[in-house]
Amino acid sequence: MQGIFITMEGPDGAGKSTQIDMLKEFLEEKGYDVLITRDPGGNEISEAIRGVILNKEYTKMGHMTELLLYAAARAQLVKENIMPALMSGKAVIADRFVDSSAVYQGIGRGLGVDTVYKVNEFALQGIMPDMTFLMDLDAKVGIARKKNQAELDRMESETLEFHEKVVEGYRLLAEQNKDRIVKIDASLPILDIHDIIIKHVKEKL
Repeated sequence: MQGIFITMEGPDGAGKSTQIDMLKEFLEEKGYDVLITRDPGGNEISEAIRGVILNKEYTKMGHMTELLLYAAARAQLVKENIMPALMSGKAVIADRFVDSSAVYQGIGRGLGVDTVYKVNEFALQGIMPDMTFLMDLDAKVGIARKKNQAELDRMESETLEFHEKVVEGYRLLAEQNKDRIVKIDASLPILDIHDIIIKHVKEKL
């Protein structure tokens, strides 16, 4: 069985985790051994870097520092988790990946999408998702959902204007990568979203 790499993207509060769990169940029924991971994170080193990135006390963090920290966490995730899993024929589902940096740092922080992909070339080692699902949600709705769930981290605590840039960035990215990114209205009922995801995954498999 050939490995498959699927990523779930979208603004904070878009409901990615729920869909990841449901997709895992579907892929297991299809006979896949499934690895679920998150970016940044997924292993001891990447989780430690995540702690630095999202620490609310680090208000002095430069935008390029932030980008490089994300890339460093991603490099370790690819080397330690994603690449070995794909090589052994597993299905990998990641909660965020390089597209997140493209919109949060490239567009939100104004560093440029090309800069983000260029920096991440070294981190990715040629690994890109086979398919990406973008949970499209209005920034105000997403942030309201997050505020109801838990204390906000450094990125979630950004201004509404920043989060609106992120949402527009995702939409732009989806428009430019229609062959890989499937944009889904995240305000739809959970089961409807799941059905859309499964339809596209079946086509890919």
